[in-house]
Amino acid sequence: MESQARILLLEDDAGLHETVREYLEEHGYEVHSAYDGHEAQDLLYEKRFDLLLLDVNTPEIDGFRLLQEARAQGIETPAIYLTARESVEDLERGFRSGADDYLRKPFSLKELLLRVETLLKRTHRSSRSVEKIPIYEGVEYDPANRILHSPDGEQILGSKEGSLLLLFLRNPGQVLSHERIFSELWGYDEEPSDNSLRTYIKNLRRLIGKERIVSIKRQGYRYLASE
Repeated sequence: MESQARILLLEDDAGLHETVREYLEEHGYEVHSAYDGHEAQDLLYEKRFDLLLLDVNTPEIDGFRLLQEARAQGIETPAIYLTARESVEDLERGFRSGADDYLRKPFSLKELLLRVETLLKRTHRSSRSVEKIPIYEGVEYDPANRILHSPDGEQILGSKEGSLLLLFLRNPGQVLSHERIFSELWGYDEEPSDNSLRTYIKNLRRLIGKERIVSIKRQGYRYLASE
C-alpha cells in the first residue's frame, strides 16, 4: 500500500479482537481497537478512519446504532459488519443502517482481508474519479472528501451540506424544488425537514456567498454560477 490505511475495529470478544488486529497489522494496516460502542464512538469522532470493522452485538452501543448515528452525523467512512446473526431481517437492517458489506462469523481471516482490500480499493477509485469543482476564482469544492477550498483555508462540510452543494453545482441556473432536494439528499427512512434544509442553505450561503443561492418563493432554490 502507498500509505497505511487506518481501520477502526469494534469487537468485544477479546480473543477474536486480538487475532483480527494482529492479522491486519501484519498486512500493513493501522488498527485502532474498541471493545464497546462508547469507546468506538469516541474514537470515531476523534480520528479519521479509512474503514470501520464493526461487531453488531457490543456493550453500551451496538454496531447497528453506532453506524446509523455516525451516518446521520455525516461520517461516510466505509463499513463492514462482523456478526453471527444470519436472518434476512438482520442483513436488511445492517445495510439500511449504512453498511457497505456484511461478514458472517465464523469467517476466515483471508476472506476478511480480501473484503477489506476490495472495499478500500473501490473507495479509493471513487474518490479519485471526481475532481475538484470550481465555484469562483480561488474557491473550489472537492466532493470526494467534502472539502471546500478557499483562500481562507479548508472547510469540511457535513454529509447533507456537501451533497446539497454538489447538487447545486451540477444544476446551475435550475430551480431545485424542496421535493427534489429531499428525494435526492434524504434517505427513505429519514424524515425531511424544512428547518434543516434552511439551516444547510444558510451555512452554504455563508461559505460561498449569499447571492449565489437564490430563494424562489414557493418553488425552491436556484444556484447562480459565476460567468
